[in-house]
Amino acid sequence: MVFSSLSFLCVFLPAVLVLYRLMPGLRAKNVLLMIASLVFYAYGEPVYVLLMIASSLFNYVWALLLERAQAHRRLVMACAVVQNLGVLAVFKYAGWLVGSFNAVTGLSMPVPQIALPIGISFFTFQAMSYVIDVYRGEVQAQRNFVRILLYISLFPQLIAGPIVKYHDVAEELGERMQTLDGFMRGLRRFIVGLSKKVLVANYMAVVADTMFAAPAADVNALGAWMGVLAYALQIYFDFSGYSDMAIGLGWMFGFHFKENFNYPYVSTSIREFWRRWHISLSTWFRDYLYIPLGGNRKGRARAAFNRIVVFFLCGLWHGASWTFVFWGLYHGAFQLLEQYMPFFSRGGGTGEGASRARRAFGHVYLVVVVLVGWVFFRAETIDQGFFWVATMFAGWTFDPAQMALVLSQLTPLNLVVFAVGCVTCMPLLGRLRAHAALERASWAVTVVLLVLCLLSLATGTYNPFIYFRF
Repeated sequence: MVFSSLSFLCVFLPAVLVLYRLMPGLRAKNVLLMIASLVFYAYGEPVYVLLMIASSLFNYVWALLLERAQAHRRLVMACAVVQNLGVLAVFKYAGWLVGSFNAVTGLSMPVPQIALPIGISFFTFQAMSYVIDVYRGEVQAQRNFVRILLYISLFPQLIAGPIVKYHDVAEELGERMQTLDGFMRGLRRFIVGLSKKVLVANYMAVVADTMFAAPAADVNALGAWMGVLAYALQIYFDFSGYSDMAIGLGWMFGFHFKENFNYPYVSTSIREFWRRWHISLSTWFRDYLYIPLGGNRKGRARAAFNRIVVFFLCGLWHGASWTFVFWGLYHGAFQLLEQYMPFFSRGGGTGEGASRARRAFGHVYLVVVVLVGWVFFRAETIDQGFFWVATMFAGWTFDPAQMALVLSQLTPLNLVVFAVGCVTCMPLLGRLRAHAALERASWAVTVVLLVLCLLSLATGTYNPFIYFRF
């Protein structure tokens, strides 16, 4: 089940909200949310819901053992990490690892055909953060298994994040309040996220998929740029829209999740981009990998190595493919470039006192680097990625078939959606809402957006979610 589906919007969510309101106390509300979350996941993954329950149970036990262990805490922690990463290795990476081994060695070992459980990377990282927090003494082990299962399975953020650290919601699992103001704020945030997904990402997805699926001979520079620009808007509005819906749903039930996006395309460096893009993932890697590896406390060479390890694993986290590994290392390389090159290390475009020219250069640089990175993120193979990048910068041919492909996507609707996407990925509307009159009018706009979303979904609009496969 996905948020942008009529079954969720018209049946599941209203039913859960009504039942939640009728529950007499927090314990009953937690049990209801836990059951609803398991039903939500089982709707699309009827077998793998057992895997998520088992993962929750194992981490519940690991945390209790950590709290009781004295001399062997590191061993228990190591076992917990191995168990969690082992689940990922089997269900997400086994086929890719065997296939890569066969390609290198020339052998023909049977490649496991294991269906990827939806959201496994998200709920596994959340489970690991809980056990690590207990190991570090930042939280006490939770003795109520319902709360642990609720934390890991909570349907607003279950299948595509944001990644919620246990210490951020530990108190709200045991004590929270659902207020009318919070509910209404959450409802509006949810509708805004739904609109990002349905009214922008879905339409840009059609353009991006059309261009990337076209025969290589039919793609020129115009088509390549069109495809990657559409994909850049698709992935941002798809994922930030889902995060908005998750945060909004959290508010509606009394939970407060941290922000996951902060207008990343206004950045002027890759370092700033990663402070604004998928914030919950970048902070997870910082807190649970980069800093434990030593961060930047052990010299420049070690810091560079630690950063490359983080971005290698960040790329691999996104998917079992060399294209994702390349994408991660690509971003890591530019992070190192910015850290050690004089132009960037002096604040190249990121400081408040930077000159307009420097900031303009930084923004153009950021957009080009990120767009090239998205090519490899979207490409099926690294070879396709390099072909696409070469076409973007050198494919200035205008054959009739190539121009026909470009013109087929330049419909009035696509142009309007593209323009809306370019404007709303900037922090302009947030500044407008600061005015009281516009704040009141925004509610009317929200209602119109909800109606448009429902009408679009009712017509069977193309409705993929990029981050479900992660």
